[in-house]
Amino acid sequence: MGYKVVVVGATGNVGREMLNILAERQFPLDEIAAVASPRSTGDIIDFGEDGRTLKVHNIEHFDFTGWDIALFAAGSGPTKIYAPKAAAQGCVVIDNSSLYRMEPDVPLIVPEVNPDAIDGYKKRNIIANPNCSTAQMVVALKPLHEAAIIKRVVVSTYQSVSGAGKAGMDELFNQTRAIFVGDEPEQSKFTKRIAFNVIPHIDSFLGPDSGMDGYTKEEWKMTAETRKILDPEIEVTATCVRVPVFVGHSEAINVEFEMPISVAKAQGLLREAPGVMLIDKREDGGYVTPVECVGDYATFVSRVRKDPTVENGLALWCVSDNLRKGAALNAVQIAELLGRRHLKKG
Repeated sequence: MGYKVVVVGATGNVGREMLNILAERQFPLDEIAAVASPRSTGDIIDFGEDGRTLKVHNIEHFDFTGWDIALFAAGSGPTKIYAPKAAAQGCVVIDNSSLYRMEPDVPLIVPEVNPDAIDGYKKRNIIANPNCSTAQMVVALKPLHEAAIIKRVVVSTYQSVSGAGKAGMDELFNQTRAIFVGDEPEQSKFTKRIAFNVIPHIDSFLGPDSGMDGYTKEEWKMTAETRKILDPEIEVTATCVRVPVFVGHSEAINVEFEMPISVAKAQGLLREAPGVMLIDKREDGGYVTPVECVGDYATFVSRVRKDPTVENGLALWCVSDNLRKGAALNAVQIAELLGRRHLKKG
């Protein structure tokens, strides 16, 4: 027997990727439903490579009763309305928005990092999926933390425009085309021109009362979520930057440990860690860039080296497909974990 699964926000970038990954990983399905806003009702979308299609249902009229799992990729607004409804009707919600991540009674899960936390899902019938940049970073940090205990993380991100949805991807494409043909690039989604540029600003700025004055909400997410997922004692400071890349987030990470850890030891741990692919050669091209990670499940780590500015420090480069590990893949992995531990069928 399989599961009855709903994908909410099925017509968006992440929702479509969720459907792709459910099919690719042969998730045990008895039934699958695609749900989205009223403007997409009746649309036909592909599911899997065997020519199967799904008709999109209207979220406003969808009954979650009898469904096992709902993967939400609809944004905080619709999620605030419909996730509690689904949960109350007995369907376990796995939410990709930021709405529930820091709620103390909602598990925030990266299956390779804190799988045991999923046992708390029954309190609200809701499980949160972390921010895309947090997810890939904690996958890389987990084996190192277990070996030498992380004290402090300094991270700079290079985040692709797909993190801002279809509108972000369209803006990069249209601005790039405009520049090539000599037109004035139009700007609407981002605060500055993104084509041939970088923008050190993702999400809104926080004020003095936040305790992180001058940081952005995206940077706060990396700090708060890393502590909730990995260890509340870890200090994290982040600078999050939007770059003119369509898909794939990159991170330059400096880590300070309580105990000594050699580069060779770290490389060995990362080589064996679940979800990590170590590609670290001291030669031209001996590292992974966003172009190579697109469509892959792994979190890639390269350029592992000693940080000589602290007593026990390492620096590394981390790359992942943000639509996959940063969103859709992690949600499906949570569903798989939930099935193994709590919703066993047959």
